[in-house]
Amino acid sequence: MNPFASVGEPVLGFFEAIGEYTFFTLRTLRLLVRGRIHWRNTLAQMAFIGVDSLPIALLTAASVGMVFTLETANEFIHYGATSVIGGAAALTIVRELGPTLTGVVFAGRVSAAIAAELGTMKVTEQIDALVSLASDPLRFLVLPRLLACVTMLPLLAFLSDVAGIVGGYCIAVYLKGVSPAVYTESVRSLIGPDDVAKGLLKAAIFGLVVAIVGSHKGMNTRGGAEGVGAATTSAVVISLITIFISNYFLSSVLFPGAGAN
Repeated sequence: MNPFASVGEPVLGFFEAIGEYTFFTLRTLRLLVRGRIHWRNTLAQMAFIGVDSLPIALLTAASVGMVFTLETANEFIHYGATSVIGGAAALTIVRELGPTLTGVVFAGRVSAAIAAELGTMKVTEQIDALVSLASDPLRFLVLPRLLACVTMLPLLAFLSDVAGIVGGYCIAVYLKGVSPAVYTESVRSLIGPDDVAKGLLKAAIFGLVVAIVGSHKGMNTRGGAEGVGAATTSAVVISLITIFISNYFLSSVLFPGAGAN
């Protein structure tokens, strides 16, 4: 095999995929700008995507907040920095752990569900039936899921922030002996509305990624049941990779002072 071809084909395939996702996103957003929203489907997806994901999101965030505080509290106390234990935990959770881990949990559950549902509809020709009836599948199937993901993931991230901070509070106060007033004052002094808002913006972008990747994979499923399984797996993997990569660039832009010397 030509060595240049072996390198060039994956590169061309990568940029082709980027173009497909971009075009798919623009077509969906054009429907949103034109107000072509199917509200009944959107509300149903919000209930499935948001409400049903709440327990696992809260459990994950509370666990992470407790473990983070458990691992760092002794070091802060040892160096006489007890007054920043709550603020350090809250800042880490609000800026990074809350939106990112919620996005990861969201991707594992929701992206797979979207790809499997739409993929099944594709291989059973239900989507082709919509097209034959002059109905736009993007309006009835994709846009409601996109709106639900972009709306519900920030709400889940906010509740996860609260759960993570409360989990850290329980460890710091009841296990490490930190004063409740010291912990809460540290949280108030080190985080502000700007930190929370930027973290929620990251979550909204992660929601967009999950919706677009899951929908695109589902809408382009081929090969019956085996194809549905492959599309589901691929949707989760691509969503996770995209979230991790975009998280770095979003953090660099939204929190430029975090990496300053």
